[in-house]
Amino acid sequence: MNDSRKPSLLDGWNSAPNIVTYVRIVMMFAFLYFTVDGGYFGIQNVTSRWIAAVLFIVAASTDKLDGYLARTYNQVTELGKLMDPIADKLLICGGLVVLSLNGEVWWLVTILFLIREVGITIMRFFVIDTGGKVIAASNAGKLKTLTQCIGLGMILLPLWTFMGGVNSQAWGIYVAVSTVVILLALFFCLYSGGEYLVNTFGRPQEDTEHVETLAEAAHSVESSDGAFEAGER
Repeated sequence: MNDSRKPSLLDGWNSAPNIVTYVRIVMMFAFLYFTVDGGYFGIQNVTSRWIAAVLFIVAASTDKLDGYLARTYNQVTELGKLMDPIADKLLICGGLVVLSLNGEVWWLVTILFLIREVGITIMRFFVIDTGGKVIAASNAGKLKTLTQCIGLGMILLPLWTFMGGVNSQAWGIYVAVSTVVILLALFFCLYSGGEYLVNTFGRPQEDTEHVETLAEAAHSVESSDGAFEAGER
């Protein structure tokens, strides 16, 4: 007898991929705590800043690990599909907010990131809930993730301790380069968001037109050779 039961959200909650996701979420909260504790560029507590930087780099580096394990060992779960993207967004968006609170990233940049990330995430869930197909990440989306992680990782590392302090010219140049990388990530963020909107809302119209064209062609063939009965279409 076939089991047609709809998968529960808690099915496989303790699978290895989901445990990796839980660990990443715990690391994210710890990262936020140590970033706040470190203060502006880690001047308040440089040890906390180093811990925050390491936690961010590890969490960002294991971004694809849970998904890889789920696909490799056939342990894809509804909970995992829900929690994995949430963990990713919390890490990046949480980091941007805390760094803006510290005065290290412009609030306008963070707000634009938040609008895009939260908006597209809600839209993805809506598409899934309505039975639509989620569009895979584009090259711009992948570049966005890469530059986000590099830019935030750079600015989180308190390398001023090796450059003569936060007022040194070397540190100023380093922060400027980090900011450029984050702005590049913002460009890819907004561009890939626009791509997603076009692919999500533009494609159905194109598909409808394509179907209508095929229907018209089929109708022409029927009319020309009389091979089909009207009731058999």
